[in-house]
Amino acid sequence: MPELPEVETIARTLRPALIGKTILSADLRWPRTLAAPSAAAFKKHLKGQRIESISRRGKFLDLQLSDSHLLIHLRMSGDLLVVLGGYQPAKHDRLIAQLSEDTSLIFSDPRKFGRVWLVDDPAGIFRDLGPEPLSDAFTPDWLFSALRQRRRQLKPLLLDQTFLAGLGNIYTDEALHLAKLHPLSRSDSATRKQVSGLWQAIREVLEEGVRRNGASIDWVYRGGDFQNHFRVYGRTGEPCSVCKTPIERITVGQRGTHFCPHCQVGAKPKNPVK
Repeated sequence: MPELPEVETIARTLRPALIGKTILSADLRWPRTLAAPSAAAFKKHLKGQRIESISRRGKFLDLQLSDSHLLIHLRMSGDLLVVLGGYQPAKHDRLIAQLSEDTSLIFSDPRKFGRVWLVDDPAGIFRDLGPEPLSDAFTPDWLFSALRQRRRQLKPLLLDQTFLAGLGNIYTDEALHLAKLHPLSRSDSATRKQVSGLWQAIREVLEEGVRRNGASIDWVYRGGDFQNHFRVYGRTGEPCSVCKTPIERITVGQRGTHFCPHCQVGAKPKNPVK
């Protein structure tokens, strides 16, 4: 959290507030937030750069500057705030950038997992990411071939950012339910028809998530509405919206996983992790 729809929503919110503004200074309040370069080089190179555009790659935010890129990964608890006028630093602020027009960009991160990079070219950071699930590169044929090659359980594979960029726990559970596939099914056991359904389901839940400005399920991310339309995520014991069977929860790869035992079929391991 946040996942692709939440990060996309943040990017859309930041664009009118930040594009065209110049970075005047940067106050790095938690050194480990900065992944690269050194703190001294970061502050020196960032000063005077203009924010030209803001985009997203997977779960990364990419602020394209005059001659470099400021990359931000929010991880578990990161948040970005834009404040006009004076700003008094708060306890969990890790980076505060002062911008022109009396604007402050604040990176707040209580759990300290979020990271920031200042690089000339983001390709080096993005090189291991899988395709974007809402891009033309993500096709049913690609997905079928990729699933066949991996021979892994579906849920952990879909969470692997080197396989497909942007999916997290929420949207993976939602997509697998919509596709009627068990989260512990083997990736190489899916038929072409099932893979086509999974491809469509992934795009559908992500597109709906973007339309609804993401999901707001805790104090970290605010403003979304998708949590009011969950099919399975966080609904343990509640009736499936399709067949009324109680939703179950298991742990897969240390992640809570929600599914309908009646609707979601597929080859399951003999001893699934409970």
